[in-house]
Parts: sequence; C-alpha cells; structure tokens
Amino acid sequence: MKKLIFLVLISFSLATFSQEKIPAVTIKTLDGKQFNTDSLLHLHKPIVISFWATWCVPCMKELDAINENYEDWKEESDFEVIAISIDDARSSSRVAPLVNTKGWEFPVYLDPNQTFKRAMNVINVPHSFLIDKNGKIVWQHTSYTDGSEFELFEKIKKLNNGETLK
Repeated sequence: MKKLIFLVLISFSLATFSQEKIPAVTIKTLDGKQFNTDSLLHLHKPIVISFWATWCVPCMKELDAINENYEDWKEESDFEVIAISIDDARSSSRVAPLVNTKGWEFPVYLDPNQTFKRAMNVINVPHSFLIDKNGKIVWQHTSYTDGSEFELFEKIKKLNNGETLK
C-alpha cells in the first residue's frame, strides 16, 4: 500500500510539474544587466532553456550541437534557445569569452547565485527544458548523448504544429 501511495504521489508530482510555468527570477546578461525570466513568457513560442557550466563538457557538446543546427532549425520552426550558465562568481568571468569563441547564436545568461537553477529544480547539468508557447514546462532532460538534439527539435516541431507532447 505504501508503494502504491508513493507511486501515485510521484505520478501526480510529475504531471503537475509538466504544467508549471517558468518561475520569475532575476538573472544577468553577459554584460551584467539584470534580466527577469518572466519576460520569456511573452515570447509566445517554444523555448529551450539549457542550464550549463563552463566546466561541463557534455553541456558544451549539447550547446555546440544545437548551435550547429540552430540557423537551419530556425528557418523551419519558430522557437528560441536560451542558455543559462550556472558558473559562480569566481568562474562567471569565463562565460562571455567562451561564448564568443564558440560563436553561439542564441542568448546566454548568467545565474551566478544559482537562483534560477534552484527555482527550476536543476540538480545536475546539462539540464534542458522545453517550454510551450503558453510558458508551460512540457518536457525536460538531463545529460547529453550525440544526436539527442534531434529528438529535441522533433519536440519543438510538434509544439509548433499544435501537438501536445506525451
């Protein structure tokens, strides 16, 4: 009976989480200006939010893979990618030079106090979320394997076609 109750609670929690909206948290742009995450809700299109760090090799592989396809994907679907660095105050100075070197085409923000990370219940990076046009979290994944960016893009296309994700 305890296992059944536990499974019901976990299922309810996951179902509830998939309907949550992005929390409103203040983070920073690469040039040090404040940015409130609730402004992302006004984009009215699918958004990929990817939490990463400069010391995380799988994070950079994932963001490099997304960037490699970003221009072509943007021609096919209307969406945004937002990368959130969780580097702390000591290492956040490395973020902008790395982003410039990589040539990432999408916006990158800093979360040096990890406020947004905690609000989104991110434990490990890379951790990516897919947000629908209404601002609801509809999918998420952790880690990165080669090719998983294509699975993500398929989900983006479904959202743009008005389909729901299962």
